[in-house]
Amino acid sequence: MDEYVSYTTGKNVQEGCTLMEQVSYTQRNCTDTKKIETFLLRERTGVLGMVSGNFPYAVPMNYVWHNGSVYFHGMGSGKKENILSQNPLVCFTIYKEHGTVTDPVPCHADTAYMSVMLFGKAEKVTDSKEAAEALQKLLDKYMLKYYSNPLTSTLIEKYRSSLDGNMVSIYRITLQGMTAKENSVEPEKLFNSKTR
Repeated sequence: MDEYVSYTTGKNVQEGCTLMEQVSYTQRNCTDTKKIETFLLRERTGVLGMVSGNFPYAVPMNYVWHNGSVYFHGMGSGKKENILSQNPLVCFTIYKEHGTVTDPVPCHADTAYMSVMLFGKAEKVTDSKEAAEALQKLLDKYMLKYYSNPLTSTLIEKYRSSLDGNMVSIYRITLQGMTAKENSVEPEKLFNSKTR
C-alpha cells in the first residue's frame, strides 16, 4: 500500500467524499484545504486510471477542477470511452515534482512534490449547459482570452469530432474519496547541478 492517507476536510474539495483507508506513515499528509484547492486549480495534467479487464489502463489527461469535480473531455469514441461505459470507477492522480532533496546520507535523498489522488465515478455529462460550462472552463484554463466568444450549449450539441463524426464527450468525476500528500522543503535543500 502506498503512503497516501485520507483527506476529508474542506467543503470545496471533498463534498460527498468518504474516508479512504488510513496508513501509518502520516508525515506527508496534506490537510491544508486551501493548498489542495489551489493545486487542483493550477496543475494542468492528471492521469486517469481505469479498470479494463485484467489490466489497469491509465491515460494522461488535461482537466479542469470545477464545483468540486474533475471534468475532462474526449472525442466520443475509442478505448477510454469503451472502458468507462463498462466500468465508470476511476482514480485521477495529479502530481507535481519540485526537485530532488539532498541529504548527507545517500539513502536519505528524497523528492520534493505534491500529489492528490481522487477516487470516484466518471460519468458522461448529458446536460448541454453543464457540458458547455465545463468546456469553457477548460478553454479558460488552457487558452485564456484566446477566443472572444464564450461557448454555448447549442454549439456543444452540434459539434462533432473531425475524426469520426461523434459528438464530443464531457465527463465529470463525482468524488467518493480523496488523498493528498506532499514533501515540501526549502529551496536551498534541493539539488542543483549548476552549483556542484
